[in-house]
This record gives sequence, structure tokens and C-alpha cells, in this order.
Amino acid sequence: QLQLVESGGGLVQPGGSLRLSCAASGFTLNDYNIGWFRQAPGKDREGISCIDSIHGSTYYAHSVKGRFTISRDNARNTVYLQLNSLKPEDTAVYYCAADEQYYCSGFVFPSFFDSWGQGTQVTVSS
Repeated sequence: QLQLVESGGGLVQPGGSLRLSCAASGFTLNDYNIGWFRQAPGKDREGISCIDSIHGSTYYAHSVKGRFTISRDNARNTVYLQLNSLKPEDTAVYYCAADEQYYCSGFVFPSFFDSWGQGTQVTVSS
């Protein structure tokens, strides 16, 4: 059974950094396109980054481009999201999700992804 588990969230001061992990079990992560989403209280789930399964091409939403970096470690079957220069508005629950067919073309849309992790909380506050 395909399973994703996020970790690495926590409380960090503005300007700080975190690295989130998305560990896969039950499937080879490299065969899937992996997206990162976040959801703040009272807001819709927002697609922020994606890495595709063919070339490892990466995609970012405007709100995080230049500050966040997505990467994949095939040996560990894990995708990472490095969060730098964090702002209070980055506070949210962060989720990773897997898709087989869209190759990140719709990475901002949750409906393009089939399998989801449980999420990890990121809080940016002084």
C-alpha cells in the first residue's frame, strides 16, 4: 500500500530554516511525481512545489520561489523540501502528495494528486 510520511516541521523564528522530509513506503518514489502543499487555518490547500518523475524537473509557486528547494534522494526513497528565509505567512500544515500521470503540470491543484501524507506543522513566529 502506497504510504507517505512527512516529518521535520516545528517552530522557527522569522528568517530561519527547516528541512521537511517526505518518506515513501510501499512504492518507489522515483516512479512518481511528488508535490508539496500547505494549508493555513481558514485557507485552501496551496500547491507550492513539485518534482517530476522523468527528469527530476522542479516547479515552485511564486510565493516560495527563491526561498524553498525541493529535492529527491532515491536511495532513501525520500523527497525533501528545504525552507529558507521563513516568514510568519509560511505558517501552515505542510503535506506531500504523489501522482503518476500529470508530471507536475497541475502541481498547484490538490485534485491532481492521489496519495497524501498526514502533514507536518510549520510555525514561524518570534
